[in-house]
Amino acid sequence: MRLSIRAKLFLTLLLACVLVLVGTQAFMHWSLERGLVELVDAREQARLEQVGERLIDSYREHGDWQVLRDEPWLWFNAISGRGTAPAGRRPPMHGGLGSGAWPPPHALERLRHHDRPTPLELRLMLLDAEGSIVYGRSELLAEARRQPLRLDGEIIGTLAILPGRPVTEVAELRFRARQGDRLWLIAVAMLALSAALAYPLSRRLVRPVRELQETARRLAAGDFAARAEPRGDDELARLGRDVNALAAALESNEQARRRWVADISHELRTPIALLRAQLEAVQDGVRPIDADTVDQLHADALRLGRLVDDLYELTTTDLGALGYRFEPTDPVALLRADCEAFAERYEHAGLSLALVATPPGETILMADAQRLSQLFRNLLANSLQYTDPGGRLEIRIARTAAGLTLDLQDTAPGVPEAQCARLFERLYRVEDSRNRHTGGAGLGLAIADNVARAHGGTISARPSPLGGLWIRLELPSAPGQRSDR
Repeated sequence: MRLSIRAKLFLTLLLACVLVLVGTQAFMHWSLERGLVELVDAREQARLEQVGERLIDSYREHGDWQVLRDEPWLWFNAISGRGTAPAGRRPPMHGGLGSGAWPPPHALERLRHHDRPTPLELRLMLLDAEGSIVYGRSELLAEARRQPLRLDGEIIGTLAILPGRPVTEVAELRFRARQGDRLWLIAVAMLALSAALAYPLSRRLVRPVRELQETARRLAAGDFAARAEPRGDDELARLGRDVNALAAALESNEQARRRWVADISHELRTPIALLRAQLEAVQDGVRPIDADTVDQLHADALRLGRLVDDLYELTTTDLGALGYRFEPTDPVALLRADCEAFAERYEHAGLSLALVATPPGETILMADAQRLSQLFRNLLANSLQYTDPGGRLEIRIARTAAGLTLDLQDTAPGVPEAQCARLFERLYRVEDSRNRHTGGAGLGLAIADNVARAHGGTISARPSPLGGLWIRLELPSAPGQRSDR
């Protein structure tokens, strides 16, 4: 049988209450029994000491125990604590009680089978200093506990105490008889009260879980606007806020996906339309099939291929650190090699490329060398593409406490400061400086941003003092050491 969380919580709370109730009842019973035993033992010990003192006083007064043998009522007064009876008014001793008939057999037997503890008086016997019986029965001495009586340091006799029916057993029987029904009523009342409190409490505890369940169900169905309503600051409330953060991320990703599909469709539509128009012109005889036409068609096909390649590269860099292989890498050496690879192209475009400042020695970071080189090449290609002839690109590299900082500054044309933050958006172009024929698709800097983030770094842009664009790249020593952007 499958139980809901509410049922499990209810049963758990109810079981906890039952265990507390049972434990409390057991502790009360144990405490009462222990206290009763200690109380009875203390009282009995006090009475024994009093009996012993009275017997010692009697021995001091008469010099022996013979008077107790002759006058049984004196023995009875000594063990019962009654005062001395006046002359001529001796209390009768039932059944002709004598020193050898104590304790009375019929009384002791009756009390042992009665639901009452055996009185102390009927459990006492007296022996003289030689061990002879003064009061008592020889057949009972074996089971008696003995306590010596001393007068001036000398043993004058022994007080023998017979074991009686434990007062704890009697008290327990009486306790159960009188309190059993009451405890059962209290237990039932407590269980009913516990159930009455546990049921609404379990509903209250489960309500946030059900709200989260409903939110998750709506998210799974594609309703990314669904949100939980966390209350308080406990674990469920924090989970609710995490679910809301997940929902916001899903909603943002869905919006970005739709914009991405729309932007890709738009970007692909233009070169395909141009290529199709030229092919239809050839088919209609408007343009002859000559070398110029073939070169133009080939150039359009190359631009379309570059766009598809850029889209693929952007998709692969979107994998983040999961698609990277981090190992000790010298980014300065990588950048120097990439600059050498671009030197001829910069020279052909009438531009100068210079590493103005680099740190001495090796600078080792945990990085993916292939992806880092891709980032550097995209930045170099960006400056090559948009810097006016006769301009230059200056690169400065500096070590920091957190890792490495690279500054790339080129000359005109520049980018308005308000648009610098958008340069790393996908398919974004500054209209005055980029177009689909002379410029790229607006993906190079977006790819560079992906690679930088995957390395735990940041990349930013601002106007350059040289008149162009200033791009700063900050890389930490290890991918997990992210800096604030």
